[in-house]
Amino acid sequence: MDCAASFASSSSSSAAAGVFGINPYSATGAPRWSSGNPLFPSNRLFHSPTTSFSTKGLTFKATLKDRSFSVDKARDMPGDNSGVFELSSLTALSPLDGRYWGKVKDLAPYMSEYGLIYFRVLVEIKWLLKLSEIPEVTEVPTFSEKAKSFLQGLIDGFSLDDALEVKKIEKVTNHDVKAVEYFLKQKCQSHPEIVLVLEFFHFACTSEDINNLAHGLILKESMNKVMFPVMDKLIRAICTMAKDNAHVPMLSRTHGQPASPTTLGKEMAVFAVRLNREAQEISHVKIMGKFAGAVGNYNAHLSAYPEINWPCVAEEFVQSLGLSFNPYVTQIETHDYMAKLFHSLVQFNNILIDFDRDIWGYISLGYFKQVILQRAGEIGSSTMPHKVNPIDFENSEGNLGKANGGLSHLSNKLPISRWQRDLTDSTVLRNMGEGLGHSLLAYKSALQGIAKLQINEARLMEDLNTSWEVLAEPIQTVMRRYGVPEPYEKLKELTRGRAVSQESIRKFIEGLEIPANAKANLLRLTPHSYIGAAADLARNVDKAVNLVNGFEAPNKQCRS
Repeated sequence: MDCAASFASSSSSSAAAGVFGINPYSATGAPRWSSGNPLFPSNRLFHSPTTSFSTKGLTFKATLKDRSFSVDKARDMPGDNSGVFELSSLTALSPLDGRYWGKVKDLAPYMSEYGLIYFRVLVEIKWLLKLSEIPEVTEVPTFSEKAKSFLQGLIDGFSLDDALEVKKIEKVTNHDVKAVEYFLKQKCQSHPEIVLVLEFFHFACTSEDINNLAHGLILKESMNKVMFPVMDKLIRAICTMAKDNAHVPMLSRTHGQPASPTTLGKEMAVFAVRLNREAQEISHVKIMGKFAGAVGNYNAHLSAYPEINWPCVAEEFVQSLGLSFNPYVTQIETHDYMAKLFHSLVQFNNILIDFDRDIWGYISLGYFKQVILQRAGEIGSSTMPHKVNPIDFENSEGNLGKANGGLSHLSNKLPISRWQRDLTDSTVLRNMGEGLGHSLLAYKSALQGIAKLQINEARLMEDLNTSWEVLAEPIQTVMRRYGVPEPYEKLKELTRGRAVSQESIRKFIEGLEIPANAKANLLRLTPHSYIGAAADLARNVDKAVNLVNGFEAPNKQCRS
């Protein structure tokens, strides 16, 4: 895709912040159709839509140039072929970039190609600055404050225009990382200090030295600034459900059949704790980076400056970016941490699928009503006007499955690379945004569904009132304590395959030869009160949940 862009800014701003404020494919989110000649142009199907973004004083405009399609291809398009088919929220191949853009766009500054280019630029500049701090590298003297400010300005002021310029250079180089190097050399031609050391931008680097750090920063920023906050919000919402409903008794179901009662709150607490535990696992993954050259041995570094401790320099540099250092690598960082991260995200998502399905089932049983937050004219079922479908939990479940498919492939594929490297990881890594995007969409859908839930205590009570057989468990347990022979068998004869009522249970208890106080306690039991410690477990859920603060910067360990 060729793009030409104009950029207007009232103030300097970090490039990674908010560039993708709205749907990047259409300023209005709607497709544009030509109203002129009803025939397709002879050499193309796509015309040039203009996209604009505005955020924090920044305004971005980009034009997507025409794409060529044959007339035959155009005539194969479904529907009315009198219009011109353009890239928009309706024509995007991925629903993340189309239908769901508004819910996942926060990931775009990091997970898009723009984000990858931005972090490559950052790494290249930070490496030049690092070289200027090494006394033995006399060819790159310590920069003046003005030079440092100029270089930092290239990072802070990096724009969509700049990214498009890199893409234009890539058309010539056919190499995306080399295009970044050439872009920076062009940008620094006018600076009297930096122009003298342009060849040190990519000094001793293989492309993967730049790429692996960029990918690590992409993941760290995406998780810390987008994913973890929504994951924490989801866990907090389920904790609130647990505490608000800690005392609400509910019939359990094991194997789909009535079982010992619990409380609705305690069942929600289970999910909050499970999700929190997995989020903690994710936050403890060390986001790693390498900077060891073409095959991980610092060959080029030592050939130029054999007196420098390059492994120590590399460790300091990687850690200065907030990443953990991986000293034993091939050409690529081995991606083991990514596998662990994505596996943990899959497990978090699996737990949420379990939650979605349970809530869906409780809605089906009538334990929850769904508060109608619909806009005027909104429809639940196309044919049954009474229905309010649990679409948010279904959407969440579906997107979690889609996310897990992509994340599982990433985690299974990325640790495997032929010999010192092959290129299969490169194209796969470009799909990280898909797994995170569908996960983010699912988390937000679950949150939206939770906001609509309203407890139906009458329905919960109804199920408990017709399930007196669940008291067979405490009765036979007390009988065991006091030596009544064959307690299980006696309760089995009373309850199995028979209708059990409050009266039949009371009559059975009254006939037991057990101490009076034990008998009185059993007579006071009801399916509503036989909940054990469930209410306390739910009320204390906050003590078991410690929300994550994101990935932490590594401790510096390098010694000269």
